[in-house]
Amino acid sequence: MKDPAQILIRPVISEKSYAGMAHQRYVFRVAPTANKLEIRAAVEAAFKVKAESVNVINVKGKVRTRMRRGGRVVGRSRDWKKAVVTLRAGETIANLFEGV
Repeated sequence: MKDPAQILIRPVISEKSYAGMAHQRYVFRVAPTANKLEIRAAVEAAFKVKAESVNVINVKGKVRTRMRRGGRVVGRSRDWKKAVVTLRAGETIANLFEGV
């Protein structure tokens, strides 16, 4: 098994992810090569909890345009992978944002 630090990059901090925490749903930015089984094992090993389900979303990077002296420059932010982990009833991750 890979080290959980290689799979779980960081938690996603947003209003939607905070609302999901009330329902034992936690959102993480994960390695692009990680699959659902690896993500489940990494969360269970890192936080000592049991995961009920794992949903994975491939997020496409945004197209960014900006003006420079030579004209308009079009760039793109990176694509990334997001995982929504639902924990079993009664389980929570208490120390999720200590290192963030």
